[in-house]
Amino acid sequence: MENGKHNKDWSSYEETIEKFIQVIAKNMSLYGITTSVGRLYGALYFADEPMTLDDMRDALEMSKTSMSTGVRSLSEMKMVEPAFKKGVRKDLYKSEEDWYKSFTSLFGNRWRHHTETNIEEAEEAIIELRELAENTSDEELKEKIESDIDRLVYAKNYYKWLMKFIKVVETGEIFKYVPKETDKS
Repeated sequence: MENGKHNKDWSSYEETIEKFIQVIAKNMSLYGITTSVGRLYGALYFADEPMTLDDMRDALEMSKTSMSTGVRSLSEMKMVEPAFKKGVRKDLYKSEEDWYKSFTSLFGNRWRHHTETNIEEAEEAIIELRELAENTSDEELKEKIESDIDRLVYAKNYYKWLMKFIKVVETGEIFKYVPKETDKS
């Protein structure tokens, strides 16, 4: 009887953890991470020991190639790191357990690239519109261009501000303004 209860308890435990891993996976899609890679991170996060690609494949029933690609993606985002265990020759990986560090790295990498691109695109559009305004005799078009240049300058200023915000996040300075939670319950 005790063994049956124990199995039921473990089954309930595994269901609860699996539900939370699904939540992690779903939320990571907000950052452009696929659900399967999110599930991989969740599995590594709750693993008691570092895992090999074979361990991950068995746990998630995914191909070794998918695991390798997922681990590489997570490593680039500083969410997974290599681990070492004496006597184990295969590559081992463990999750980065500091979610604050992972978030600041992931947020910075994703947002910096897009924001830099947006600044460049706004600058190019402004240059092209100014050139067009200089070369057209259509007064209505000139007015429209000036109005749109004002909008583009506003957008560029927003993106410059966003770059400052990204820097505050990346450097960890954000935690001066929004402290990390330390509640143990």
